[in-house]
Amino acid sequence: MFREVKSRVLAFDIEWVPDPESGKAAYGLPGDMPDRDVIEFMWEQGGATKEEPMPFLKMVLSKIVSISMVFRESESDGTVSRLKLHSIPSIPTSEEDCSERRIIEDFFRILDKHHPQLVGYNSSGSDIPILAQRMIKHGLRGGFFAQRPNRPWEGADFFARGSDWNVDLMRCVSTWGKGTPSLHEISVVSGIPGKMEGVDGKQVAPMWLEGRLDEIVAYNECDALTTYLLWLRMAHSIGHFDSEQYAEEQQLLRDMIKQESESPRRRRHLLGYLSKWESLSGVGADE
Repeated sequence: MFREVKSRVLAFDIEWVPDPESGKAAYGLPGDMPDRDVIEFMWEQGGATKEEPMPFLKMVLSKIVSISMVFRESESDGTVSRLKLHSIPSIPTSEEDCSERRIIEDFFRILDKHHPQLVGYNSSGSDIPILAQRMIKHGLRGGFFAQRPNRPWEGADFFARGSDWNVDLMRCVSTWGKGTPSLHEISVVSGIPGKMEGVDGKQVAPMWLEGRLDEIVAYNECDALTTYLLWLRMAHSIGHFDSEQYAEEQQLLRDMIKQESESPRRRRHLLGYLSKWESLSGVGADE
């Protein structure tokens, strides 16, 4: 599992889609080729079939379109002083620079400022590698994200296997193979919302091609909340929170979700998430 809960925790999730620009460069395609045609070609090269028309592509050929996170900050006595849901870009996305470069730079600035413990699901196998690969693609400086101490105990390290700075919840509960649960599976059996109805990861690329970025960010925020809730549950199971603290932490998150759902940023999708959580609370929950 993980050995400690640091004073700043950032549970995050990333959404990405095939990158037409990278596809053109990798396959020598015409510069004026429409994005949809480029992506269809990339899927063909990736082994598309009738059963699997949108195969997984290498991360270096994909671009990040959204990063959502739950940020938790606590005092020395364990009291939570800040709990915030944040996305890059934020909703409504039409008001922001939604370029991949800006998304990564803003995320790195958050890491530089707060030095948080990262929490993800398959983060060591997906989120950290795509950040590194696309950082290199754009020629960005990684700052706190990319630093590597000489010895494990001398500082943060998001790349070291078993480092408590990158808590990969999937690796905490399983190795690789058929026995590995998906985030959805381990969440719903634990009374935590998994994938919301009507959307899954395979729909992100079509949604992006249709210009539905707000919906992608909303989907991403729900996954970040699920990751955070799973982390809370695991932290309770291994003794970092007692039952009273665990109940208090969940209530803080409920309050935050309600507050954010009422904000002027059109986060009404959070009410659906909260309703789903309440409906599952009797399945494996200890409330």
